[in-house]
Amino acid sequence: MQVVTAGTAQALPVTYDDVAAAAQTLAGIAHRTPVLTSRTIDARTGAGVFFKCENLQRGGAFKFRGAYNALAHLAPKQKLRGVVAYSSGNHAQAVALAGKLLGIKAVIVMPDDAPAVKAEATRGYGAEVVVYNREHDSREAIADELARSRGLTVIPPFDHPHIVAGQGTAAKELIEDAGPLDYLLVPVGGGGLISGCAIAANALSPGVKVIGVEPAAGDDVVRSFRTGTIQSVHNPQTLADGARTSAPGKVTFPLILHHVHDMLTVTDEELLRAMFYLWERMKIVVEPTGALGATALLEGKLAARGKRVGVILSGGNADFKQLASDHGLRRRPGVYSRRGTGSAGR
Repeated sequence: MQVVTAGTAQALPVTYDDVAAAAQTLAGIAHRTPVLTSRTIDARTGAGVFFKCENLQRGGAFKFRGAYNALAHLAPKQKLRGVVAYSSGNHAQAVALAGKLLGIKAVIVMPDDAPAVKAEATRGYGAEVVVYNREHDSREAIADELARSRGLTVIPPFDHPHIVAGQGTAAKELIEDAGPLDYLLVPVGGGGLISGCAIAANALSPGVKVIGVEPAAGDDVVRSFRTGTIQSVHNPQTLADGARTSAPGKVTFPLILHHVHDMLTVTDEELLRAMFYLWERMKIVVEPTGALGATALLEGKLAARGKRVGVILSGGNADFKQLASDHGLRRRPGVYSRRGTGSAGR
């Protein structure tokens, strides 16, 4: 385990002004995704719950916001040469799509075990995909070599000010549409989404408690948050593939320490239970990583009764074949009802 002390004296790298500027850049480009409610979930939790549906964003995830914002801010020469990114899927698709829209060539470094649906979509948007083995290779090293040899600009998946600012527009829209919140639950991988969302939430809904949710098998940000130092985990084994990052970043970690109020973890079994519940009751497809925040709420990991709770559903790029093969749709953990399964609608 690597432990690195985070700097606290330097000014924070992203402010609400950056999020507001990103919103202007994304206006008319990114979808203003809907905020959905569910009477069934409100009754179960005793809370007023507002789901920000980034599973319905362009490219199927919130990642498009940060990717487009970052590419739009490149210098003309950088746009002409192209970009390289590394990702297990959603950032890959986001950079590929943003590059297609902006006329920027994109090269994406993806693990050989990335969900097929995400790899296919990345190629479908016109990106060149370079495959690596996450057990033996360093995606950062591969991206750096491609950047050096081809003159490309590296667009990291989360540790970049324009990425963070772009992701924060999801919470900005949520609070503008739903009103002030008591809690905001956000999935956490490397910390780009929760950093940006926490900045926006604290600015627009004073008193809100922003809580990040990680898979228990990949709890690097939780441990980093608790200790005040950046801690890492190697190749965490969790079905939440978008949260299999090794550590928070130098940009995101100080923002998390400053703006986030707490961190929670959920197990893969809990995650599957919540994901299927969202599918069955709300009739929306959410991928495992995208259901992290909802899982913490549905599993009763915070005192939400009587509160207004925002939940970011961060992505919907579920690999149905993999889920059916690896976990068995008919052998899933029981959903949240006395009868076990069934659909009550919204």
